[in-house]
Amino acid sequence: MKQFLKLLQWTLNAAVFFTLFAFALNNQHEAKVYFFFGTQWRSPMVLIVLIAFALGMVVGVLGMVPRWWRQRQAAKAVQAPASSSAEAQPEVPHGT
Repeated sequence: MKQFLKLLQWTLNAAVFFTLFAFALNNQHEAKVYFFFGTQWRSPMVLIVLIAFALGMVVGVLGMVPRWWRQRQAAKAVQAPASSSAEAQPEVPHGT
């Protein structure tokens, strides 16, 4: 059963890869991105889509960083008293 699930996962990964690869091959036409003050950038459409996706991921991760830091600080604050109380009590050997 485990091997079947691995095979299914690889098949789905391959299907997604080939779908995205076909998308890239079909969108090699040049596109323009217009910025402010009449500036523009010409590039293949697939490159523009890839850069937009990457920038979206970066913005999403940067938006989550403050919450991650707060959660790490809270976890450290909870673990600190627990570890100090464990150190305060001497360990008693069992089985004697």
